[in-house]
Amino acid sequence: MTVLPPSRMSRADFVARFGGVFEHSAWIAEQAFDAGLTAANDTAEGLHAALTAKMRASGEAERLALIRAHPDLAGKLAQAGRLTPESTGEQASAGLNMLTDAERDDFTRLNEAYTAKFGFPFIIAVKGRTKAEIRSAFETRVGNDAATEFATALEQVERIALLRLKDLLP
Repeated sequence: MTVLPPSRMSRADFVARFGGVFEHSAWIAEQAFDAGLTAANDTAEGLHAALTAKMRASGEAERLALIRAHPDLAGKLAQAGRLTPESTGEQASAGLNMLTDAERDDFTRLNEAYTAKFGFPFIIAVKGRTKAEIRSAFETRVGNDAATEFATALEQVERIALLRLKDLLP
């Protein structure tokens, strides 16, 4: 089956294919499609530009909801096998599905401290990172102020979306 480039897809097909690029936030794909796509949006980078423009233009409440749509790293949803296929693969690529009991307890403690401080989960593009790198970033970022961490979380959301698009588009 031949898959059409994004600029030539129907809205339903586009949202079905790219609606999960931003975790549980198909509204971004819907808005990007409705704004109009061109051949310039047929690459991962080009489509990423269109999608992130819509995300960045949204209000703070929508961006906070987008951040909150992400699961905790190695959290309860992962342990219960209830992550999206994308998140499952990404977390497994970093070894977060193979934590020792001590590592799992450590990630749980870090997740709880981070969420208590900021009101949203710790987000990092884990693809290509090790457990140690992720843990180190956790330790560093929990010391950030709220505004810095909100911006950093959104940067990581954008990075995750780009990596997902690179997997979907040639």
